[in-house]
Amino acid sequence: MKLSPALSEWLNLLARWFHVFAGILWIGTTYYFTWLDARLSEAERERGEGAGAQVWMVHSGGFYVVDKRKQPGTEPLHWFRWEAALTWLSGVFLLVLVYYLGGALTDPDTSERLIRKLAHAPGGDFISTHYEGFAIAVSVAALVVGWIVYDLLAHTPLGKNDFAFAAVTYALVVAASFGLSRVLSGRATYIQIGAMFGTIMAANVWMRILPAQRKMIAATSRGEKLDAKLGARAKQRSKHNTFMVVPAVFTMISNHFPSATYGREDNWLVLSILILAGWSS
Repeated sequence: MKLSPALSEWLNLLARWFHVFAGILWIGTTYYFTWLDARLSEAERERGEGAGAQVWMVHSGGFYVVDKRKQPGTEPLHWFRWEAALTWLSGVFLLVLVYYLGGALTDPDTSERLIRKLAHAPGGDFISTHYEGFAIAVSVAALVVGWIVYDLLAHTPLGKNDFAFAAVTYALVVAASFGLSRVLSGRATYIQIGAMFGTIMAANVWMRILPAQRKMIAATSRGEKLDAKLGARAKQRSKHNTFMVVPAVFTMISNHFPSATYGREDNWLVLSILILAGWSS
């Protein structure tokens, strides 16, 4: 399916505009609540266990105070979820529009090199004949497998050790960067890794954080004691999302700097180093 250049450009412009704005909302709330939780934790330590905590703020001519509670009250709760969904959906739309339909998913050098390697391998002829379809399948599989592997690791004892978890997942990201760079174009490899981070982040919100919050609210409504593990797991996933934000944003803007990033022979190595720098920031 080929779109007219004018239609493709308009869709690209509007989708990017929407995607960036939705991302600002999502990233903004992520960092705001990360900051807020850190300040409230500091206040709790200063006042002592069980003393409660407050954070006072000033913004736009008003003063605001936030209390941290162990369970919800009777007032309506304000959820922060659609920012993640809309950012991810618009990102997938752009992935399909620019890369799957726009021809930016592969380049001749990469595809020809892989085709030569697979010339005598089983299925090599099929891949060479349907390379674009093969590349799309690899892209989709990477998104799905990336979430599954991350989620399984987070449920193991490894997930309880932040340093060990970060080391293992980083090694997997480096391996994924190298492997994808042997199938996709350099530009697509960068976006693909960013899309993997975005998919994991969105799945964390909708499949792990929100369900835990709903269970906690349901327990409160039944008068039951809250399961502290639910809150801890949700907080862990939120923490992981905070670390993935900076590398994800980097991959979004990397296509503007080909000489420094995806245009290099060692583009996967540059990507790996900059992801580590983003995690460390």
